[in-house]
Amino acid sequence: MSNLLYSNPLIQFKMKIIPAQFPAKKSTMKPASISSRLQNSQTPSNQQLNLSVLRFTLGIPGLDESYLPRWIGYGFASLLILNHFLGSDSATPTPAQLRTEAIGLSLAAFSVIIPYLGKFLKGASAADQATIPEGTEQIFVMSQNILDTKKEDLAWATYILLRNTNTIAVLISVQGALCARGYWNIPEEASRKNLLEWFEKQIERIGLKNLKDTLYFPQNSDSVLWELLPKGTRSLLVQPVLQVPKPGANQMEGIEGEGFVLLASSRGYAYSDRDKAWIGALANKFGEN
Repeated sequence: MSNLLYSNPLIQFKMKIIPAQFPAKKSTMKPASISSRLQNSQTPSNQQLNLSVLRFTLGIPGLDESYLPRWIGYGFASLLILNHFLGSDSATPTPAQLRTEAIGLSLAAFSVIIPYLGKFLKGASAADQATIPEGTEQIFVMSQNILDTKKEDLAWATYILLRNTNTIAVLISVQGALCARGYWNIPEEASRKNLLEWFEKQIERIGLKNLKDTLYFPQNSDSVLWELLPKGTRSLLVQPVLQVPKPGANQMEGIEGEGFVLLASSRGYAYSDRDKAWIGALANKFGEN
């Protein structure tokens, strides 16, 4: 149950908004339509950036597919070594066999270092994914007085942010809609029913509604924002959702803050420049609606 929210972005509210007589049809078609809306863009560069939000996996629980090349390299290297010592010509290997084995071992070694090389090029450290702080509780709450399409967009956006970044908690507030997902410290005075009210009060107190500039704290700071975040947070990124001016309108006067996307991570320097660019493109999609 603890990983249920990460495995299916819509599972929480599908039970509430989808008619019972058509569960299978709705559940198979919705994710494709949601991803199309989030990925649709007016420029080719944004299209390419948004298409990267989907990550195809083998569906094996507990298996991190990013390390799959490493295990393949270990497997082929083991087979080459066994063939060398246990093969029929192990006593007198030919030069051609030795050259083939050397090339095979080189390729296997390259496969082993691919995960580390990918993290290095991405700007991440060699550490694993962000750890879950102790004392936190996994939640998924959303405003109910909004359109079903907006619920779907919020559910899918929070899912891909948790899945594709080093994020443990997400809070999206846009156009009067609020969605919180991930691992949070729920205060004792706040129950499941009034949890959204507690988030709204914190947002009002901090003053995030009219945010127009990106806030990024790669390490702990004395900002008042930390009082809202789950314990153990080390990095914070707040990306504003800006209203996109209509064609022909004054580009300087038409930009207004309509909300924000807040991400918290238990790792320091959790978001690279590429991550921030992708998160910004995702936030801009809400400004276009």
